[in-house]
Amino acid sequence: MSLFVKKPLDKLLNEAAELGEHTLKRTLGSGALLALGIGAIIGAGIFVRTAAAAGNHAGPGVMISYIIAGIGCAFAGLCYVEFASMIPIAGSAYTYSYATMGELVAWIIGWDLILEYALGAACVAIAWSEYLNKLCEYYFGFTVPYALCHSPFQISQTGVHGIINIPAVIILGILSAVLIRGTKESANVNSIIVIIKVIIVLMFIAFGWHFIMPENHAVIIPDNTGETGIFGWSGVLRGAGIVFFAYVGFDAVSTAAQEAKNPQKGMPIGILGSLAFCTILYILFSYVLTGIANYKDFSVTGPGHEAAVAYAIQQYMPGYGWFAGLITIAILAGFSSVILVMLLGQSRVFYSMSKDGLFPKSFSEVHPKFKTPAKANMWLFVLVGFFAAFVPGDIVGDMTSIGTLFAFILVSAGVIIMRKTNPDTPRPFRVALVPLIPILGILVCGFMIFGLGWENWSRLIAWLLIGFDIYLMYSLRNSHYADPATDSKKGKLISLIGLGTAALLLAMTCFHYAKDLGELFSSYKSEEAFFYFVMGFAALHFIGFGLNYLKKRAA
Repeated sequence: MSLFVKKPLDKLLNEAAELGEHTLKRTLGSGALLALGIGAIIGAGIFVRTAAAAGNHAGPGVMISYIIAGIGCAFAGLCYVEFASMIPIAGSAYTYSYATMGELVAWIIGWDLILEYALGAACVAIAWSEYLNKLCEYYFGFTVPYALCHSPFQISQTGVHGIINIPAVIILGILSAVLIRGTKESANVNSIIVIIKVIIVLMFIAFGWHFIMPENHAVIIPDNTGETGIFGWSGVLRGAGIVFFAYVGFDAVSTAAQEAKNPQKGMPIGILGSLAFCTILYILFSYVLTGIANYKDFSVTGPGHEAAVAYAIQQYMPGYGWFAGLITIAILAGFSSVILVMLLGQSRVFYSMSKDGLFPKSFSEVHPKFKTPAKANMWLFVLVGFFAAFVPGDIVGDMTSIGTLFAFILVSAGVIIMRKTNPDTPRPFRVALVPLIPILGILVCGFMIFGLGWENWSRLIAWLLIGFDIYLMYSLRNSHYADPATDSKKGKLISLIGLGTAALLLAMTCFHYAKDLGELFSSYKSEEAFFYFVMGFAALHFIGFGLNYLKKRAA
């Protein structure tokens, strides 16, 4: 059935070799790819998610969380390198899945990658807004009004409600314009920013080391509070899922494979090199940060919840007030480079999906002068800007982590499948110990997904249901590999899959709220709005997919 048709490997390799007016320019060398990976990794993860994971879940044990996340990334990273060097074309995990597991799985992973790249860019833009406020406060004595730099779902300690995050939207607009201008120019800007922020991180580690208070590390893993994921070892695992957001950058390098001068050489250097370098920095950084300030300062209700690094320097490093201002500037630059890479990665995924007919043609139209997918970048700005403006950063960040982990699982599985289906295809880089390494990647990433908790599982499943809606209404009929003769069968199968997914979400929600179901249905409780939304959303899709299945079956 063409629903599971695979994109031929020889066609992928021909696309990678294409030259001409409507193709992407090969302008990125190994150094630029390495800088691209480091630029994506060192950003929101190290400056924001470290404190969030420590304050709310892992305590100083966030160091162990980074080690767990790094191990999962190492296994998945090896799989990414094999695919990226073998299939050097834009699209990352989407492209790899199309070649190994067929169109439906490719659609699922392509849709999931929006969580990784687009929502990742939104999360960093929200953090950029927080640190901009710190900068304005430190140098100019004012801050952006709370209502204009927070989402409608956030309330300040003084009772002020957020309305829209304007600074986050502004930085997204500026960087989208930079990307439209050209990839080479974007990479050059990124390389400069990478050098600056790596120096700043090293300075923080060096200066902060002298202010570490041993009592802050007296207990590395605080006792569990009785709730799963709130400290204890379950909190360390939950922390690993949260800080995993910090690693979304290294695989973004693979989305630029079609623009690499020598992908067979550049991909392994860019992906594994940036991963190894940044993992070491993460562990050192988290050790210093949780040693300078007590992890409780970084909790949701703590004074260091926003702009945690600047807070720690100002409060616990006397004589280094000047460094707080300097590091805030560097952090803003670092966040900018992360947003740049995330937007770059997502626009290239849109480009690849559009080239296959799964998205409208406008997403793959290349600008005649700049040779970039300009329209894809414009639509992406609208999507990312919406999330940055109206959704809290913690929610967006967790959705990014679970989307990334899901993508890594599929890529790891793809390596095993590809070794069986295409054993003779040239592989400039081969993963050792297959299937052991990919299986370990699947298991570690799966454990981290488990640690992220029920709400994030629900958000992922709801996002996949929306993807099934679009696939059924548009992509199934417009795919370049579509077969009108089997449209009814394909529609019936996707409806059945959507029906089962919606049923899973309903069952999972009822199980989670099993003790309170009677009370929740007998009277509305505003504090459980998420429960009512998920139940309504799942029920609507269950009915919709069920009716569509019966309609296709009767046809």
